[in-house]
Amino acid sequence: MKDTAKKGNGEKRAMDVSCSANGKKTTGSKKDDDGSFPVKIQGAGVEPFELQVHGFWLVQDAIMTVLGREEVAPRMSIALALSGVTLDPMMELQDVKGFKAGVTLRLVEEPYSPRSAQAHLARVQDMLKAVRPQDALMEGRSPAVLNTLTQTSEAPPTLHSSKNKRANSKTEQSGEAPPPPACILPGASEIPPLTTLLPTNTHSEAPSFLLDLSLSCWNPPPGFRKLQGDFMYISVHTLEGKHCDITSCPRGFYVNRSTLEVFDPRPAQSTPVCHCLTDLLSHISPQFKHNLSTLRHRPSLPVEETLSTPYRTVSWLGISSLHSHKPSFSGRLGLDQDLSVQAPDWNKELQTARDLPQRSLEERLQRGRALLQVNSAFVWAVAQAAEKVIDGFVDSISGSHGDPAFLCGGVFMSMPAHRDQLLGGERSHRAAQRLELRCVQAYSDLDGDLQNLHTIPTALADYRGVRLSAQGLAPGIQGPEQAEVPSGLLYGYSAGPLENPSRRKLLELLAQSAKALSLQRHAVLGLTGHQLPLFTSVDAQGILGADGRYYLLDVYRTMPADANFLVEDGEEGAETEGSFPRRYPHVLCRLRPELVKAFIQHKHAEFSQRVKAHMEENGGVEECMKSADSPNIDAVRKACKDVGSVSDIIFEMRFNPNVYSPGVEFPSSDSDAVELQKRLLKEAASFIINDRIPEFMNDCIHGTDIPMDGASLRQALHQKGINLRYLGHLILSISQSDRKHQLRHITRLAFAEIVVRCAQRFFSGYIQGVETSNLSAAASHFLCCLLVPHFSSASNGEESKKRSRRRGRGGGGAADSTAWTALSGNELWSLICQDAQETYRLKEGLGSNVDHLVEQYGLQKISLLREMCLKTGIQLRLREYILDTRNKAPISPDDVLNILPVVKHITMTTTDATRMFTAAQNSLQKGLLEQAYEQLKEATYLFGRVCDDLHPEACHCLSLLAKVAYVQGHPAEARSVQLRVVVISERVLGFDHPNTIQQYVLLAVYLLAGGETALAQRCLYRAKVLLLAVHGADHPYTAVIDASLGLVLQGEQALQYLQSALKLNSSFRGDADLTTALMHHLLAQRQCVAGDYRGGMNHEKEAHSIFQSKYGEDHPQTKCSSDFLRNITQQAVRVERSIRQGGAELCDTPPEGLVPSQDTTLEQLALVNGILKTSYSTRMMEFKEKLKEMKAAEEAEKAQLENSESTNKNEASELQSSNGEVTEEVTANGEQTQEATDANAESQSAETNACEKSDHSNMNGQIESHLHNGNCATKNESEEEEQQSNTTNGVSTESQSKSSNVLMSVNEAQSESAVVNGKECVVKDDSEKQVETE
Repeated sequence: MKDTAKKGNGEKRAMDVSCSANGKKTTGSKKDDDGSFPVKIQGAGVEPFELQVHGFWLVQDAIMTVLGREEVAPRMSIALALSGVTLDPMMELQDVKGFKAGVTLRLVEEPYSPRSAQAHLARVQDMLKAVRPQDALMEGRSPAVLNTLTQTSEAPPTLHSSKNKRANSKTEQSGEAPPPPACILPGASEIPPLTTLLPTNTHSEAPSFLLDLSLSCWNPPPGFRKLQGDFMYISVHTLEGKHCDITSCPRGFYVNRSTLEVFDPRPAQSTPVCHCLTDLLSHISPQFKHNLSTLRHRPSLPVEETLSTPYRTVSWLGISSLHSHKPSFSGRLGLDQDLSVQAPDWNKELQTARDLPQRSLEERLQRGRALLQVNSAFVWAVAQAAEKVIDGFVDSISGSHGDPAFLCGGVFMSMPAHRDQLLGGERSHRAAQRLELRCVQAYSDLDGDLQNLHTIPTALADYRGVRLSAQGLAPGIQGPEQAEVPSGLLYGYSAGPLENPSRRKLLELLAQSAKALSLQRHAVLGLTGHQLPLFTSVDAQGILGADGRYYLLDVYRTMPADANFLVEDGEEGAETEGSFPRRYPHVLCRLRPELVKAFIQHKHAEFSQRVKAHMEENGGVEECMKSADSPNIDAVRKACKDVGSVSDIIFEMRFNPNVYSPGVEFPSSDSDAVELQKRLLKEAASFIINDRIPEFMNDCIHGTDIPMDGASLRQALHQKGINLRYLGHLILSISQSDRKHQLRHITRLAFAEIVVRCAQRFFSGYIQGVETSNLSAAASHFLCCLLVPHFSSASNGEESKKRSRRRGRGGGGAADSTAWTALSGNELWSLICQDAQETYRLKEGLGSNVDHLVEQYGLQKISLLREMCLKTGIQLRLREYILDTRNKAPISPDDVLNILPVVKHITMTTTDATRMFTAAQNSLQKGLLEQAYEQLKEATYLFGRVCDDLHPEACHCLSLLAKVAYVQGHPAEARSVQLRVVVISERVLGFDHPNTIQQYVLLAVYLLAGGETALAQRCLYRAKVLLLAVHGADHPYTAVIDASLGLVLQGEQALQYLQSALKLNSSFRGDADLTTALMHHLLAQRQCVAGDYRGGMNHEKEAHSIFQSKYGEDHPQTKCSSDFLRNITQQAVRVERSIRQGGAELCDTPPEGLVPSQDTTLEQLALVNGILKTSYSTRMMEFKEKLKEMKAAEEAEKAQLENSESTNKNEASELQSSNGEVTEEVTANGEQTQEATDANAESQSAETNACEKSDHSNMNGQIESHLHNGNCATKNESEEEEQQSNTTNGVSTESQSKSSNVLMSVNEAQSESAVVNGKECVVKDDSEKQVETE
């Protein structure tokens, strides 16, 4: 199974992370906090080293960890011994007699078997393979590019490494920062060259080790030599020109006397028998020994770059291997065939991993890692099997030519069948495949006892236009206990009535799963007219496998139907634009699980309001609470009926998945329940239109969702529960909105997604009929037709015909094989427009050709090309493409390097890590930074144990950890973590993924804090280049990058970038938005530095006007802006006076108060990028007023008590704690104070009018920061001293006040703060909702 050899190494690194929170590592024999302790490893010719192990590890786990060490590689077939006794591999280390921390374990060389000898050869050839930056691109994988930025003359070569990081290295002292490239300057018309997206070969070529390493011509050994232990013969050609034949035997390897002409297997004179092949090769070839030593002493790459990713991240750009392709030795050694003879049983592997125990955290981590490894290996096997099946290397195992099925590598693959014409033909079959995968994911995510309900490993592979459904082999079915049980089927539409213990157990599991998935138990009429109770759709089948497990199959209709696209008989009339319901090309339109969850929450809120309203009708809420139960029960019953609850006594929303399913009949007694279900589904469909889509648009306007490409748009829509079939309605809603100009980037992305999806559907049928020899020509021709208006094969001259003649095809299939050349740009665009109109109801939105979208909506052709390649798996050569030409094909057949399978698969949940990550996010929302920091470190450790951090969620967790570390005043740690984040994002998500762009910008902030200005600028340059290529300059996030560049750069260029950021912010967020005010202030500051006081004064007036309109005159932010504006005005007057008087007395440098310091610049950078956030809630103020009233009442009651004096003192301190602003004061000398209290009291008392006195001091909001200097302070010194004495949840405020602000997500830029006159003032949004906790 894939990745088994790396398990120990990944666990060791994760353990190292957990015990090195601040870059410090605990050593010694003392047991570490995570349960690991050191042991010493020596022997077998290896330099002694120390290894961290766990007592619960098996000896085999420790061996695998040792084999993963670079000091040991490529050795294989070794054992561990303690005190001369070889340890049993299946024994736990803690059970070994005499085993303790600090003990010395010896490596013992074990005899080889034929298979272990081949495995050793495979490791040798992997180690000797010349690793280059382009290797990932040649294999179609996304590379890590950060390496090429950090390994420069200004930066230390180990800057990217996860080891030996220098905390605050100042690497720029001797060199100047590079100027920004012309292509990323504001207003640049040309997009950056594609060659800047990926690195050229900046590294020296790795040294060669051997001229040849292959199987000898005398292989395999004859029978009499097999009896003497010969496994194989290997031929070696050294760099010195020496030819040798090597024998592999149980003891190792030795040189024999055979030559090319003579077979003589006897050992050569004076040759040693070496257990490791590299030891023998070093003995034979001095040059091999030297180059191997160089290889071992090369700078070590970080673990994130060396480990293979769980799933392949396809890169749409690559480099040609025409002149640089170096064959590996594996094919010539026969390793590719012999090592994979036995195909794994993927279902057995997956179910065995699922059945691992989960009683303790350690067991759950091991189970999670096993599940991820099995699923990862299955997905890689699916990709390889798809290529072999479609390329014609695998014969069909089914007798039917119209419905072929294949078995390759243990994966069962089925081709599209055309039996679903009733449901919509091939499109319905593709939809069923997609829905099956989604519902398998839903059942796989169920926890607890429901994990006894199994599904078969499933994936989808799109390759060369064909969608293959891939599954593990289903287990055999247990024999029927009764004659009427068809083939052991226990549950399903055709199962028939029967009763046995196995069926009852399966029905119990299905009932529990239905509750978890909000599915309703219902009855349908069976084939014989009897009522059949169901917990799923009618298509689902439940079986008892031969392995004793319960399996659920055919679950593609599990989710309820989408009533917006289901037209009943007589319901469809004259459709108006944007009207629903409407017909769709297929009838398998189902709601997403995210939508079902959101709709239930929406109905629950409506239920609570209805209960309250009915209680008020019965005399008020308080009267109903005091009276008997009857009014309360009546109110609940009425509310249940109003909202459509399936129960009339409690709120319970369930959905019938078979409503609106064709051919399904329900009993007449259930007609009322069916009508209720239809009503609920119509309400859910309206909920998408009237609630979710407007909410998505609002989030895009306010910056909480900033999609940059098709993938991020799809993710944002799916998180809201919006299917992509609503793209046309989304465009219509935006066009009818009064803020459509602010959502133009969403319109642009939606149009691009529609074009790409329609083009992909046509491409699937187009490319299937093309001969293999014409694939590159056909793919390039299709891309040219898509991107070049009026393109045709005639406009491309006779080039394609010449290529066809050169390739020498036979005459039989010539007519069919050249049919693809008849496609023209106009024909393709008309087909796309027709499909867009049928699927998305776009009538005239796409225009006559692609140039209409370019001119009307600002769509970039290069962005469209990228999306199309990622959708279809096409990989293009890394070069410049001039897509505006009409005389020559911009993309030639030689530019198409490969077509790769695009695999869709389920993801394995990392339950404990995800839970801890969520807890850390909740702690951040409460302002508990220290607690969040510890939780994030714990979550990072858990992610590392399960997935080696190579997981999208682990990437987000590490990114948040870097933010918290930075806010707490640890920029070196933030930089160290963020370097890992960028590499993980590049390899797991893609080198040009939107998340990678954002992580580069965050890395620039941390680098600048450490004094690495040039490297920070290069990171910002790269982020801007990627954004321009992926989307273009007209995007809200461009304002963030430009503002960051404006703060990092100096002089005229800084002003250009800040002006660009101001223009974009005004355009996307509005002239009166707070982020626009922040941009005005930043420009005012920089113009004052440049000496343009009049321009600075104008911008600060704009900022002051916005603050005044938002907050009023008395708000601290408005006052700070007034002070800064007054200082600018005074300086401008002095300058004018000096000019009139001759200018001799005025100094050229502006006053100190107008020049931002380095700390101020860093603070502003953090605010612009969303690392710091200040928020102030009007609800918090309202709650404080309630507390004051309650406090006054309490004081009046207790004034008569004997100990009134002491009581009043205590209560005064509580009042101070609860009524004081949740504020962090950062003084000029760096001393910080903070008051942080718990939000639970606020949420409880906001719902009830009374709260207990003990909760008053536990109110916690989000931290508000001020950089005070002079008049901008809003609290006096005595108040600051009193605040320092407050504590939060038992944690002293002093320990929590290392940060200056609470974190927010990168995209959340509504509430910002400005730094005015060297002092930070808080930009607050009154509309922001305070976080409530249950």
